[in-house]
Amino acid sequence: MNHTLPDAAPHRFPPGVPAPTAADGPASRFSKGSAAAVLVCWLLVVFDGYDLIVYGTVQSSLISETGWGLTKATTGTIGSMAFVGMMIGAIFAGRMADSWGRRRTILGCAVVFSIFTILCAFAPNAAVFGGLRLLAGIGLGGLVPSANALVAELVPTKWRSTIATLMMSGVPIGGSIAALVGIQLIPAFGWESMFLVAVLALMVVVPLGLKYLPETLAPVSAADRATRKTKEPAGFSSLLRAPYLGVSLLFALATIATLFAWYGLGTWLPNLMQLAGYNLGSALTFALALNLGAVAGSVITAWAGTRFGPIPTAIAAAAVAAGALVVLVTGPPVTVVYLMLVLAGVGTHGTQCLIIAAVASHYPGHLRGTALGWALGTGRIGAVAAPQVGGLLLAAGLGVNSNFLAFAGAAAIAALLLAAIGLKLKSKSSISQGASNV
Repeated sequence: MNHTLPDAAPHRFPPGVPAPTAADGPASRFSKGSAAAVLVCWLLVVFDGYDLIVYGTVQSSLISETGWGLTKATTGTIGSMAFVGMMIGAIFAGRMADSWGRRRTILGCAVVFSIFTILCAFAPNAAVFGGLRLLAGIGLGGLVPSANALVAELVPTKWRSTIATLMMSGVPIGGSIAALVGIQLIPAFGWESMFLVAVLALMVVVPLGLKYLPETLAPVSAADRATRKTKEPAGFSSLLRAPYLGVSLLFALATIATLFAWYGLGTWLPNLMQLAGYNLGSALTFALALNLGAVAGSVITAWAGTRFGPIPTAIAAAAVAAGALVVLVTGPPVTVVYLMLVLAGVGTHGTQCLIIAAVASHYPGHLRGTALGWALGTGRIGAVAAPQVGGLLLAAGLGVNSNFLAFAGAAAIAALLLAAIGLKLKSKSSISQGASNV
């Protein structure tokens, strides 16, 4: 039996950081050097999550304190700018990571999002603020697929799905930090202080990345080499032709629906709860409940995804999110509101974690970064649309519940699309097994 791990990439660890060797074997491949690199990637993902919630925490302040003449609709438009940048960054950075190396792409994206997030604190008007959010979004969007592609190469294959899911726990943890910090910083130092927190990424996490992240090129396994001999093109053209076309489109659509629900809640929840009659502090505790649920969801779905498979678990998680958001429309007691927001966090973010894990496991090594960039990049269409749709629904006078119903509908659609992916992959597996038995 061949015990060689697939998709082993050539890693050049920085001096002083121990690198795994071929003699180490699969059990010890996840070395201290790999663990340090994974931790740095996770810390950077935390800032991605912080950026998700930070705009939601300052929305009310931007409307009431800046004098920029913002309305609910224009606030939604500005909220979408970061996600437009994320879409651009995710699509192109995944391809760059496969071509130029993960380390360079990750660190470049981290520097970009840190600098432009810091500059948001000094924006003189809404147009400049929106432009800076777009530029910061490019770095943020490129970071996640690149970091996940690197982490997928550093861990043993059997742990790939679990670690990919746990990696994404950084997003709700960052969101939780934003909600907690906002309760203290905004009243004391103003909304601008929330964006200055990105100094920590630039001054602390980026230097850690320079020290611990290995430089890699696209991993090439024996299967990859055999595939390349058949002249399979690299990049997005490979994803949009047989045998990947159908599943690539379904992954993209499922990610669009999931990110619509997750980023819609992340962007609008504090403002929605204030419109429902809660003060800023209480509204931010609801956002904290959502993000703590998402943290729990990362752990729960990592376990369940390993036990039951990422796709079946993702279907259940999306259904839980849809159900929880529908319950919010009924006007339940405050305790139930908190519980439903926790379940919504578990479901929406858990679904996205599992989609990433499924994509990382489904595609060959030389397409992994590109596939993650494709799914997350096109998925940002949902993230771009959610703030806009939320603002337009409120501006049309349809009330807070219209937002919850829209996000619930998106989660339900994600469950259906994931079911279609499961059927397609099962059918493909059955065909492959039948062919091997001939």
